[in-house]
Amino acid sequence: MEIKRDHYLNQLISRKHNGLIKIISGIRRCGKSYLLTELFRKHLLNENVKEDHIIHLALDDYDKKQYRNPDNCYNFVKSSIKDNDMYYLLLDEVQMMENFEDVLNGFLHIKNLDTYVSGSNSKFLSTDVITEFRGRGDEIRIYPLSFSEFYSAVSGDWEEAWKEYYTYGGMPLTLLQKSDEEKVKYLKNLFSETYIRDIEERNNIKNNDELEELVDVLASGIGCLVSPQKLSDTFKSIKHINISAPTVKQYLNYLQDSFVLEKVLRYDIKGKKYINTPSKYYFTDVGLRNARLNFRQLEETHLMENVIYNELKIRGFQIDVGELAVSEKSGQEYIQKKIEVDFIANKGNKKYYIQSALQMPPPEKQEQEKRPLLKIDDSFRKIVIVKDNIKPYYDEKGIGIIGLKDFLLNPNAFDELL
Repeated sequence: MEIKRDHYLNQLISRKHNGLIKIISGIRRCGKSYLLTELFRKHLLNENVKEDHIIHLALDDYDKKQYRNPDNCYNFVKSSIKDNDMYYLLLDEVQMMENFEDVLNGFLHIKNLDTYVSGSNSKFLSTDVITEFRGRGDEIRIYPLSFSEFYSAVSGDWEEAWKEYYTYGGMPLTLLQKSDEEKVKYLKNLFSETYIRDIEERNNIKNNDELEELVDVLASGIGCLVSPQKLSDTFKSIKHINISAPTVKQYLNYLQDSFVLEKVLRYDIKGKKYINTPSKYYFTDVGLRNARLNFRQLEETHLMENVIYNELKIRGFQIDVGELAVSEKSGQEYIQKKIEVDFIANKGNKKYYIQSALQMPPPEKQEQEKRPLLKIDDSFRKIVIVKDNIKPYYDEKGIGIIGLKDFLLNPNAFDELL
């Protein structure tokens, strides 16, 4: 089964020969190696690049263990270059090499070497690449399969595909599991044996019970506002476990570093400023989230919100949670309230205010669903994404209504609103 990942492949193609290290980042097992060694390699071969001009090293492969040594890696690559034609280096899991920064900087000095590397934790990006490369690294962040990528592989009935997706998510190897039982087992093992173990080993965590408890709490409350202090208080009052707020914050950072979670800040729409705490956390893959809870809490409303967030990120939007202070009449008095906009999506000069709604309520109750958007007095577009399979339209108050199917399968859905 070949899954098309043209969104990322085209990004790689457009960056060829740009003089930078192309850095493919993302959670482990999301398809970085497949993108590099199958799809991109096939593109190179179709462009008549000779096979011996494509150098591939997978540093998580035990057979390639010796190339985790920076000198061995550099010397091997250098010795593989036999002429003045362009060579392409595909280097998987580069963070497994000590002092990889020096090696990659060395590759930049080889005029006929175009280098592509993958990494699976954000420390590799935020600390090493930004500090050491100083503009010489070009990041391409990839995610598990989007719904459109997933649907291109499974096709069939939309409703059945959507249920499958929000239950088991988009980790590529999930598609190869033949039964629900095998999918459950794969996802649970992937979380515990790969992500949790990686975090433990990388950060020298001796007792992972606290980390496991934190993951479960976050999985139970996706889309809820939380803070390290609030989570610490929850552990004390409900689970009778003492975990300090600084420790919770550290664990949250570990989960973000491994691309398991993403943190979303709140933004005061009227005050035009960020509110650092509390924040929201979304899972990079909803199937992994469900696996943490043994598939017991499949609330479609919250899972749909998480999927919409991931889709917006895949499309290159920067996402905030909107907060809006409003004054509303209650009896004879006006009271101050704070209402929430699910997402503020920014990309270049485009901005969208977005609400996620599993179902659009009857006309007499729609005002409540649209209320946060109607209270915003700027000219940027306001959109409600609903589960219903409807034709996109603007209502009489200028609110765009888009069905979930159209949004997920059409990357231009916002621009094509009628």
